[in-house]
Amino acid sequence: MELTKKHRVLICIFYGIITATANFLGAVLPISFAQPTLESLYMTEWLAFLEQYSKFINYVTAGTFIVPSLLCFIYAFKKSKERFINLPIAYSLLGATGWIFYLLAEIVTLFIAKQARDIAIMNIFFTSLMFSGLELLLSFTITYFTLETLHRKIFLPRYFPDGHLRQYKKVKNPSLRFLFFAFYCSAGLFPTLYILSAYITTHLNNNITVNTNTLIILFFLVLFGVGLCIIFLDYFDTPLRKLKAGTEKIKSGDFNTRVNVVSADSFGDLADSFNEMTETLESKTKKIVSIQNSIVTGMAVMVESRDNSTGGHIKRTSDCVRIFIEQLKKSEEFSYLSDSFCINVIKAAPMHDLGKIAVDDAVLRKPGKFTDEEYEKMKKHSEEGARIVENVLKEVDDPEFKKIAINIAHYHHEKYDGSGYPEKIAGENIPLEARIMALADVFDALVSKRCYKDSFSYDKAFSIIEESLGTHFDPKLGKIFIQCRPQLEQLYNGTV
Repeated sequence: MELTKKHRVLICIFYGIITATANFLGAVLPISFAQPTLESLYMTEWLAFLEQYSKFINYVTAGTFIVPSLLCFIYAFKKSKERFINLPIAYSLLGATGWIFYLLAEIVTLFIAKQARDIAIMNIFFTSLMFSGLELLLSFTITYFTLETLHRKIFLPRYFPDGHLRQYKKVKNPSLRFLFFAFYCSAGLFPTLYILSAYITTHLNNNITVNTNTLIILFFLVLFGVGLCIIFLDYFDTPLRKLKAGTEKIKSGDFNTRVNVVSADSFGDLADSFNEMTETLESKTKKIVSIQNSIVTGMAVMVESRDNSTGGHIKRTSDCVRIFIEQLKKSEEFSYLSDSFCINVIKAAPMHDLGKIAVDDAVLRKPGKFTDEEYEKMKKHSEEGARIVENVLKEVDDPEFKKIAINIAHYHHEKYDGSGYPEKIAGENIPLEARIMALADVFDALVSKRCYKDSFSYDKAFSIIEESLGTHFDPKLGKIFIQCRPQLEQLYNGTV
C-alpha cells in the first residue's frame, strides 16, 4: 500500500496522542505517592513559593507538553519516507524534551527568585531532579516501546512490504546498545528510582532522617543492574556484530569469510549454520567460475583454431602474462598492484583475441602480408573483441574482472606513442592491463613460427622489445618484462 499524505498525517496524529498520553502518565504516576510530603516543613515553604510564582510555574508546566508537541509537529511536517520510518525513536526523544525543559525552567526559577535563599534549595533541587528523571524515563519508555511495537508490527509491513529500509540513507537504526539501555531503564532503573523516591519522601513526610546505609545499598543495586546490563549487552551484541560483519562480506562477494563465534547456545548454532552456508556458497562459486573460465577458454581456443598461424598462442600468452605479473609484484614500482587485479589480468588474458571470431576466414587465414583493406578489417577485431567480451561477461558479478577483460580485448594493440589502434591513445591513457598484454602478445608473436615468418631468437626478440620501449611499449613495464627472460625462455623451451 502506498504511503499517502493522508496516511502519514493520520499516523503522526495517532503517534502524537500516544506521546502526549505517555507524558501525562509520566507526570501523574511518579507524584502519586509524593502528596503526603506536602505537609513537611520544607515543602510548606515550597508551596508558598509556588503560590507566589504560580502563573510562571503554570507556563512551565504547560511548556512540558507544548515544547515536545511543537517539536514533533515540526519533525513530521516535512514529507519524507525516512522521517516516517524514524517516527518511534524521533517522537520518543522529542517527547522527552518536555521534562528537560521543565527541570531547567524549575532550576532557573529557584535561583532567580528572591526567596530562593530562604528555601531548602538543595532538598527542592534533589526532589525536582529525581521526579523529573522518573517522569522522563517513564514517558520515554511508554512512548518508545508502544510506538516501536505499532510501527514494526503494523505500519512498516503495510507500507514497506519488501523491507530494504537501509536503502534510505537517513533512517536511524537503534543499536542493540541503545535498546538494552532502554530496556534497562524501563525494567531495572525506573523501579529502583521509584522505590528510592517513595522511601525518601515517606521519611521526609514523617520527619525521619534518611538512612544513609539504605541509600548506599540502593546505589549499589543500581550499579549491579548496570553491570548485568553490560554483560547481557556483550552476550548479545558481540555475536550479532560478527554475524552482521560476515553478511556484509558475503554481500560484497567474499565467500571465504567465516564467523568466529564458538558457544553452545543459539548464537553458536547460528554461527555454525552461517559458516556452513558460506562454505557451500564458496564451493558453488568456485564451480561456476571454473565453468565460466572453461567456456571462455574454449571460445578462445575455437577462435584460435580458425587461424592456422597462431596455434598455442592463447596458452603461451596467458603463461607469459602470469610470469610477467609475478615479476611486476616483486618490483618496488608496481608492488601496489592488488591481488585481485593480478588474478583478473591473468584470467582475462585468454580473451584478448576473441574479436577475431568476427574476421573473415579469407583475411584471418591469409598466409602472406595484408593489403591495406585487409589490415583495416583485421584491426576491427579489437573493438569487436571488447563487445563480445562485454556480452559474454554481462552476468558476471565481478565488475573489476569485466572491466579488465574488456580493456585487454579493446586496447592491447594500442602503442605507447599513440600510433596503435583502434583508438590511437597514448602513454598511461592506455589501461595498465592492456599495456601488460601488449608485451606478452608481441613477444609470443616474435618467438613463434608463423606461416609468413620463422621464429626469432630470444636475443633478437628481446632486442626488438628493448628498441621499442617508449614507442610501442611502456618503458617502465618493458624493462621489467625484459627481466623475465630466464623464466620466459624456460617456458618456451618446455622446461617449466
